[in-house]
Amino acid sequence: MDATSNLSLGDPLEAARKATAEMLQGREPNFSLPQPFYSDERLFQIDMQEIFHKEWLIAGMTCEIPAKGNFMTLQIGSNPILVVRGAEGVVHAFHNVCRHRGSRLCTSEKGKVAKLVCPYHQWTYELDGRLLFAGTEMGTDFDLNQYGLKPVQCKTAGGYIFISLAENPPAIDDFLATLSHYMEPYDMENTKVAVQSTLVEKANWKLVLENNRECYHCNGSHPELLNTLLEWDDVTDPRASQAFKDHVAESAAKWDAEQIPYAHASFGLRNRIVRMPLLKGTVSMTMDGKQGCQKLMGRIKNPELGSMRILHLPHSWNHCMGDHVIVFTVWPISAQETMVTTKWLVHKDAVEGVDYDVARLRQVWDATNDQDRRLAEENQRGINSTAYQPGPYSKTYEFGVVNFIDWYSERMLNNLGSAAAPYLRQINT
Repeated sequence: MDATSNLSLGDPLEAARKATAEMLQGREPNFSLPQPFYSDERLFQIDMQEIFHKEWLIAGMTCEIPAKGNFMTLQIGSNPILVVRGAEGVVHAFHNVCRHRGSRLCTSEKGKVAKLVCPYHQWTYELDGRLLFAGTEMGTDFDLNQYGLKPVQCKTAGGYIFISLAENPPAIDDFLATLSHYMEPYDMENTKVAVQSTLVEKANWKLVLENNRECYHCNGSHPELLNTLLEWDDVTDPRASQAFKDHVAESAAKWDAEQIPYAHASFGLRNRIVRMPLLKGTVSMTMDGKQGCQKLMGRIKNPELGSMRILHLPHSWNHCMGDHVIVFTVWPISAQETMVTTKWLVHKDAVEGVDYDVARLRQVWDATNDQDRRLAEENQRGINSTAYQPGPYSKTYEFGVVNFIDWYSERMLNNLGSAAAPYLRQINT
C-alpha cells in the first residue's frame, strides 16, 4: 500500500507525518505533488506546523506602525499574533494572548495604545511585553515577572517586518542585509499604505504560489498585466530574446548612474531579488504604463526603474517601482482556502486625489488577482477529481514552480524531523 493510501485511512497525525515524508521522498522530480498535498486537511495541518510555524513570514511593513504604541494584528493558522512599535522605535512581536486566562489582548487589526491592556480583566503590559499590572486580586506573592507576553521572533529590514513562530528559525540575516541595501533608495520608513485588498481564494495555498511562480498562463489570462510586465526574471532565461537583453543593458546603465541596485541576488530557493525593466515606454504597473503616483519614492529621481521583484517563500512576492511598491502575502486558511493580501505603498507625503488615484493605482493588480483567483480555483476543482495524478512541469516556462516545489519539499522533510529521518538518511547517502 502506498503512502497516499496510508494517508486516507484516518491515521493519527504522526502516521500522517510519516506518510507525508514518504510521499515527498518518492515524488517524481519536476512533477506536481500528489493529491493530498493540495486537498487533505491533515496534511494542511502539517503544512501549518512545519512551514508556517517554522519559517520566516512577512507580518507587514514598518510604515504601518510608524510611532511608539502603533500595533497591528494578524492570524497564522490558530495563532493570533501582535506586532507593536515600542520605545526607541524597536518593533516587537508577541503571541496575542493574555497570560491570565488566554484571551486575545488586541482585538482590532490596527491601532495605537499607551500600554497593552487585556479587555477581559485589564491585565496591563508594557509595549516590550512585560506585565505591569494584574490587580491585587492575584495576591501579594504574585510575581509579575513570570507572566510577560510570550515573544515571537521578529526582525526588520528594508521596511519589512519578518516574524517566525519557531524558537530557532532558519538563518535569514544575509538576505535581510541585502534586502536593506536594495530597498535603501525607497526610504520605506517614509512610505504609507495607499490602499489594501484582501481576496479569499478557494484553493490550497501551494496552488496560489505555483500560479504566481510562472507566467506560462499570462498570455491567455492577464491582458492588463502584460501592458507593462516583461515575464523574464533574468537575461539568463533561455527564452529571453536579444531585444530583451539589450533593453536590460540600456536600463542598467541608467540605474548605475543613479546608484540603484539591480543585480540578481539569490539566497537558495527561498529568497530572490532582481530588478527587471518594464515594457519599453512604460514606467509603472498601471493600465497606460504611466506613473501611478506623481511623487516618487525616497531618493528616486528617475521613474524608469522597471520593477524590482522580491521573492520570499513560503508566501510573498513584491514589485517595487519608482512611484509605488506592491506587497503580496499569502495566508493559508484551510486545505482548500487561502487569503491573499495586496498592499500598494506610496511616499508618505503623496496626496490622494492629487498625486495618485486609488482606483487607477490598483486597477491592474485587482484585475490580475481576480484572474489568478479563478485559475487557482479551477486548478483546485480539477485536482479534487479521482482522475488527478501529478503532471509534468515545463523546465523552461515553469522553472519557478519547480524551484518552489523543490524548496517546499526540502523544508518539509527537514522540519518533519524524526518522521522524515529514514528518508533524509536515504537522501544523504
